[in-house]
Amino acid sequence: MPVNTNEIFPIVDPRGNTIGKATRGECHNGSKILHPVVHLQLFNSRGELYLQKRALHKDIQPGKWDTAVGGHVDYGENIQTALRREAREELGITLFEPVLIGKYIFESEIEKELVHTFFTLYDGEIHPDRDEVEYGRFWSISELEKNLGAGLFTPNFENEYRTVLRRLLASR
Repeated sequence: MPVNTNEIFPIVDPRGNTIGKATRGECHNGSKILHPVVHLQLFNSRGELYLQKRALHKDIQPGKWDTAVGGHVDYGENIQTALRREAREELGITLFEPVLIGKYIFESEIEKELVHTFFTLYDGEIHPDRDEVEYGRFWSISELEKNLGAGLFTPNFENEYRTVLRRLLASR
């Protein structure tokens, strides 16, 4: 499925207040317009973390391993609704209890995102949407640690793992 560059995203301030709107194309053209996204870190009861391999047609980091669920918030949509929509679209999951880990700003060479990161414990069935996700699987924490910096993961996932998830894992 090709990327819709005319999709409308909210423009937000660093606290997450909507201050305007812009197209996906405008947000991803290097303008660094701050727009919100949601991430869901999906752990199973064995302590493994599910990652998705991004589909090759994606406009950002195609073919790289990334957060289990990640997506943009649509204009007029709240964060919880966006999180549940993305989880349903990407992995076919609907019954989960998300817990907010935190928010941070991530900036790449082409975009700037206000990332709302959640985690959940999930042992149910996962049905990746092949238009969204090439493949997905659970990774042990030692396997993740061993592969950081090897070019397998998106820069955003590596940043989130190092700055947010390690603290979460250390507190368990």
